[in-house]
Amino acid sequence: MLFTSLEFLFLFLPVTFGVYYLLPSWKGLKNYWLLFASLVFYAWGEPTFVFVMLLSIVFNYCAAVVISIFKDRLHIARLFLWLSILGNLSIIGLWKYANFITETIRAWFPALHGIVPQTSFVLPIGISFFTFQAMSYVIDVYRGTVGVQKNPFFLALYIALFPQLIAGPIVRYSTVCDQIMSRRTTWDLFSSGVMRFLVGFSKKMLLANLFAVTADKYFAARELSVCGAWLGAVAYTLQIFFDFSGYSDMAIGLGRMFGFRFLENFDYPYISKSITEFWRRWHMSLGSWFRDYLYFPLGGSRVSSKMRLVFNLSVVWFATGVWHGANWTFILWGVLYGVLIVVEKLTGLPKRIDRNMVSRAAGWFGTMFFVILGWVLFRSVNLASAKCYLGAMFGFGSCGFLDDKTIFEFGEIKVVLLFGLLASVPLLDMVKSRMNRHPVLQDCLHAIGGVVLILLFVVGVSYLSMNAHNPFIYFNF
Repeated sequence: MLFTSLEFLFLFLPVTFGVYYLLPSWKGLKNYWLLFASLVFYAWGEPTFVFVMLLSIVFNYCAAVVISIFKDRLHIARLFLWLSILGNLSIIGLWKYANFITETIRAWFPALHGIVPQTSFVLPIGISFFTFQAMSYVIDVYRGTVGVQKNPFFLALYIALFPQLIAGPIVRYSTVCDQIMSRRTTWDLFSSGVMRFLVGFSKKMLLANLFAVTADKYFAARELSVCGAWLGAVAYTLQIFFDFSGYSDMAIGLGRMFGFRFLENFDYPYISKSITEFWRRWHMSLGSWFRDYLYFPLGGSRVSSKMRLVFNLSVVWFATGVWHGANWTFILWGVLYGVLIVVEKLTGLPKRIDRNMVSRAAGWFGTMFFVILGWVLFRSVNLASAKCYLGAMFGFGSCGFLDDKTIFEFGEIKVVLLFGLLASVPLLDMVKSRMNRHPVLQDCLHAIGGVVLILLFVVGVSYLSMNAHNPFIYFNF
């Protein structure tokens, strides 16, 4: 079920809210109702996939309980930790990577066709997200940073909670464990959640989906001019930002409506002046997950040699690419960022960039140049398509510098492009910070913002009634 669907907005969400707020908090009834609603939400489109998630929940619940029992016998606890990690990676590997692995083996070694069958597993939505959440819980229990959750239904609620279930943000158990056991929803928290949800809904319906139309045209085109290729790449760059950050806004907003406080997942990544800064601002929950559960255990940057640092970063960014999908384009995308991050680490480039305005501008330009190229890799269906598209961006194999189609398309999207660029920078936050000095103006801005968001919601719903929406990009992961 999509957040941007009529069924969710006018059936699932009202029923879930109605029952939730009518139920007393006695003995966790609200939690049990939320768990039931979350399972219905996940099973709405494909009921069989819910059993994969339930398998993950039961497996990780048992692993954490066993680890807590043997916490004083470190070697046994460590054994079950590694078994849990192996089990989680096996779950995600079977459904997400088996098809890619068997296809690659059969392509590289035709003689093995009779031995290695081509698998055809259907990818459960959001499997990477709920698997990483479950893994972080078990690891934190082993580390002693969180206590074991003895109620399996409450652990299931943490993993299956529908606002962040299928496209993040990746929520740590330490962030919400107290909130699962006891939380209070105030009017201020609820209203801020509604506003945040409407912001995300507007991002998705009125920006991401419109950019998707342009991006899809150019990535499906057989011939591209240089300007056309860049227009399509920029459109996708804005599409994926508003698509994913829009979903995160809606997830954070829904969480607040139920009394949960999720951490932020985006911090205006397109204003970054270095690749390192970009990844501190983009998909922050994933970046911090790899930092805490892979990079730091490998030794992080506090190592005795630069070669070890390069190795640690290479492992992390290879894993980041693989996490995003079973395709060589994702792997190469991860390798690209790994190389860029390594160069920045070894040269200290991010610190040099902040010296003056000229270097900061050059840093921003260079960062966005590589980010856009990276998104072309990310969007392309295979390496051959990526090669052709990237070549066209620099005049290789293009049909010229500028064509009539691109002139027309730019005319159609220029207003949306302007709004997208403005919404990608913290312009509104700067206005709000200035308004905070004047309470009357702040109240006026808040009221006007509420009215505008309601109007945008009505426009977005009208698009839904015409079947004009697209699935979220990160549902594929």
